[in-house]
Amino acid sequence: MEKPPLTSDEEDTRMGESRSEAELLDLGVQGTSGGVVSSENVDDRPAWDSKLQYVLAQVGFSVGLGNVWRFPYLCHQNGGGAFMVLYVMLLVVVGVPLFFMELAAGQCIRQGSIGVWKHISPKLAGIGYSSCMVCFFVALYYNVIIAWSLFYMGNSFQYPLPWEQCPINMTTNNTVKECSGSSPTSYFWFRKALDITDSIDESGEFNPIMTGCLLAAWAIVCLAMINGIKSSAKVMYFSSVFPYAVLFIFLIRGLMLDGAMEGIAYMFYPKIDIWAEVQVWRQAATQVFFALGLGYGSVIAYSSYNPIHNNCHRDALMVSCINFMTSVLASLVVFVVLGFRAKNIVLNCITQNVGLLNDMATHGSNHHWWPWFNMSDPASVTIPDYREWYHHYGSQVGTNITDCDLDEEMSKGVEGTGLAFIAFTEAMAQFPASPFWSTLFFLMLLNLGMSTMFGTMQGILTPLMDNFSLLGRHRTMLTVCSCALGFVIGLLFTQRSGNYFVTMFDDYSATLPLIIVVVFETFAVAWVYGADRFLDDIEIMLKWRPPVLYKYLWKYVCLFAMVGLLAASLLRMVFKRPTYTAWNHTTASETTLEYPGWALAMLAMLILAATLPVPVGYFHSWLKNRGMGPEGELAGQEIDRERYTKCNSSDALDSNSQHTPSVEDDGRPRASFLPLGLDHYRLLPQQEDVEEEEEDTM
Repeated sequence: MEKPPLTSDEEDTRMGESRSEAELLDLGVQGTSGGVVSSENVDDRPAWDSKLQYVLAQVGFSVGLGNVWRFPYLCHQNGGGAFMVLYVMLLVVVGVPLFFMELAAGQCIRQGSIGVWKHISPKLAGIGYSSCMVCFFVALYYNVIIAWSLFYMGNSFQYPLPWEQCPINMTTNNTVKECSGSSPTSYFWFRKALDITDSIDESGEFNPIMTGCLLAAWAIVCLAMINGIKSSAKVMYFSSVFPYAVLFIFLIRGLMLDGAMEGIAYMFYPKIDIWAEVQVWRQAATQVFFALGLGYGSVIAYSSYNPIHNNCHRDALMVSCINFMTSVLASLVVFVVLGFRAKNIVLNCITQNVGLLNDMATHGSNHHWWPWFNMSDPASVTIPDYREWYHHYGSQVGTNITDCDLDEEMSKGVEGTGLAFIAFTEAMAQFPASPFWSTLFFLMLLNLGMSTMFGTMQGILTPLMDNFSLLGRHRTMLTVCSCALGFVIGLLFTQRSGNYFVTMFDDYSATLPLIIVVVFETFAVAWVYGADRFLDDIEIMLKWRPPVLYKYLWKYVCLFAMVGLLAASLLRMVFKRPTYTAWNHTTASETTLEYPGWALAMLAMLILAATLPVPVGYFHSWLKNRGMGPEGELAGQEIDRERYTKCNSSDALDSNSQHTPSVEDDGRPRASFLPLGLDHYRLLPQQEDVEEEEEDTM
C-alpha cells in the first residue's frame, strides 16, 4: 500500500498523487535534465529568531489549561500513581512517536497542515482542512475561558474578595438563599460571573460583562498574532515562562499549609487494580493525545518555520518531557491546595459536631459513649481521635452527629471550571493576603490560555496563507477578520446559557474529529507514503537515521491505538446519551441533564463539519482522476514513480556529512518530500525513462 515516489510539476494535469516540493515552495528548477537545484534558492518563509523562541512556542501551545485542571483530576480519579505510570507508558509508546511524526512532516515540507497532507497525498488533503476546522471550533470556546479568567482577575483587586462571603438580601436582611444553600464561591461563579440559566433550553439575554471580557480577549489575541510568529513569539517569552514561576510559588506556599502532605500522599498512592478498567486506558490515551496537541496542525505550523536540519527528534523528546513534568508540577500544586481545603472542611466538621456534643453535655445528658477528648475545646480535637471515637460509637449517636472523613473529602474530585473557579478560589480565599494570590493565579491561567490560543490560531492562519496566495499577501487583514469572526460567533457563549455550549464544544467538537484526523495522518505517513521512505527523508534532514522502532510504532502500535481510541469514543457516544451538568438555582446544586433534540443535532453538525473535509477531499480527487481516464492515470503514475531520484552522495549531502542515503530493497529510486533546493533532486533524462519502461515490459 505504500505510495510511489512523489510527483513532478506535471501533477497539475491530474489529481490523486503528491505535489512536488518545488511547486509548494515556489523554488525554480535549474534545467530539465540532470540539473541540480541550488540550495541557495530558498523561499522567504518567516523563521524563528532562535531555538529558544521555537521551544517556548511549542511548550506554550502544548502546556495549557488541561495540564492544570484536567490531568490532576484524572490522576485523582484513576488510581493516583498508577495512572501516572500508565500515562507515561502511553506517552512513550504512542504520544512521542506521533508528536515526532508531525514535527518532522512540518519541518520537511515547510508548510501548514493543509500543504503537508496535500503534498503527501492529495487524496487525503482533507486532513489539513479538518485540522483547521477543529482549531477554529476550539478557538471559539477557548477564548471564552480566557475571558472568564480576565473577569476573575479584575475582581481580585479588592479586599475582601467578592467570593469570600455570601451577600445579604437587602429586602429580607438575610443571606441570599442560593448562596447559603451552596457556597460563596459557587454562588459567585454561577450567579455573578455567568448569571446562568437552569438548562440549555433557556438561552437568556447576553451577559454584558462577559461580552466585554470576550472582546478584550480577542483583541489581545489579534494584537499578538497580527505580525505572525514575529509578534506572537515575543509574547511567548512571558506567556510561556510566567506560569512556571507561578506554579513554583504556589507549590512553595502550598507546602507550608496544613493538609499539604495529606494531599500529596493521596495523589501518589497507587491503585494498580484500576488498570483492569477500559475506561481508565481510554482517559489516559485521550489525555496524552490532547496534552501534546496532536491533530490540531499547530505543531506542524510551528515546526514549518524551523531550519531544515533542526533536530526535531530531540525537540519531540524535550517538549514531551516538559509537558509531562508540567502536569506533575501542576498536580502537586492542585493536590497541596485541595489537601489544605479538605482538611479545613474536616476540621470545621469536627468543630461543629463537638460543639453539638458539648451542648448535649451541658443539658445534663450522660451516655456511655461520651468521647474521651476535651469537648469544651473543639480546636484541640484531632482528626484521628474523632474518627476513632466515631468508628466505635457513631451508630449510637443521633443523625445530627456526622462522620468527618478526610479521605472521603479528598475523593470528591473536581475538574475544569469547577476546579479553577470554585475549589481553588475557595482555598485561596483562606490564604493570608488572598487578593495577591488570586490575582497571581488568574494571571497564570490567562497566560496558559493565551499561549495555547496563539498556537491554535497559528494552526488556522498558517495553512490558509500557505495554500491561498491571496490570503498570504494580506496576513494582517486575514488575522483581523479571523479574530472578528471568532468574536461574533463567540457571542453564543456569552448568553446566560453560554457555559452549557462551552461544555458541548469542549466535549464533542474536538475530541472525535481530532482522533479521526490523527488516524488518517498516521495512515498517510506509515502506509500511503511509506514509513521507510519517511525515515529516509528524516535521515537526509537530520543527517542520522532515527531508530527503526519508529517504523513499527507508526505502522502498527500508534495506528491500532488510535483506532481503538476512536472505537471506544464512538461506543461511549452510542451507548451513553450525551449529558451536561446544569445549575439549579432553586436547589442551589448541580444536576445532570440530557441534551435536548436540537442540541444533539447541533452536536452532530459540529462533528460532521470537522470531519467532512476528509471524505470530501478524497472523493474530489477520485472524481478528477476518473475524468482523466484509466490510461492517463496509469501513465501519470509511471511518470510520478520515476520522475525524481536522489543525486549521488556527493550531491545529496554537504561535505561535512558522513551520511549515505539508503535505497529500497527492490532497487527503485526513492523519492522524498524534502525541498528540492535543500535535498538536491535531479530529473532523470527522458531517454532513461524510456529505457527503464522497456526493461519493465521485457
